[in-house]
Amino acid sequence: MSVLDPDHAGPVPTAHRAGLIGCHSCGRVWPAEHQRCNRCGAHLKPPDRRGLQAVWAWWLAGLIAYIPANVFPMMRTQTFAGLAGNSEATIIGGVIELIHHGSYDIAIIVFVASIIVPVGKFIAIAWLATVAGRPATIEQAHMRLKVYEVVEFIGRWSMIDVFVVAILSALVQLGFVASIHPGPAAVSFAVSVAFTMLSAQSFDARLIWRGLPLRSKSD
Repeated sequence: MSVLDPDHAGPVPTAHRAGLIGCHSCGRVWPAEHQRCNRCGAHLKPPDRRGLQAVWAWWLAGLIAYIPANVFPMMRTQTFAGLAGNSEATIIGGVIELIHHGSYDIAIIVFVASIIVPVGKFIAIAWLATVAGRPATIEQAHMRLKVYEVVEFIGRWSMIDVFVVAILSALVQLGFVASIHPGPAAVSFAVSVAFTMLSAQSFDARLIWRGLPLRSKSD
């Protein structure tokens, strides 16, 4: 990987090299000698790769919780007080059942929100934590920042499967006729999403810019 940026002829400016430090809470930039942010009162500390330990810890906890979320049933349906039978559906089983009923659009939404998005977040967070602080061009740093912003944005939409189960459990309560209850996978899935969100929030985005070269190729 090249550490040079061919589009800049002088030293690549960063807040760290300018003697500045950004507040991790509100984003305001202060001189490095400041101990606290005068805007929000948060303690100012420079970016440190040792902070990635928390990122990896939350990431691993989320990955562990994601396994039972796909193995155990997400939803349990009981008809006629169990006389007509009970049915359980995992995430994948629910998607397949939706496809069999012709609800392709809903099946796609559930599959993307419950499988594609969580797996993509695990991959993206792991990649960001791996390359954080490593040599990069400005273009590569911007790409890493965009990946981080996407992970932050989609985090709030990862609970759609849990929301669907919660809504159905609240609405479909017909007593003796039929009732829907959340399965153990709903708790595991919610915990996994919470842990991955904490992992993303623990990542210090300022590390993205610590790998920029001191000078460009023309120097």
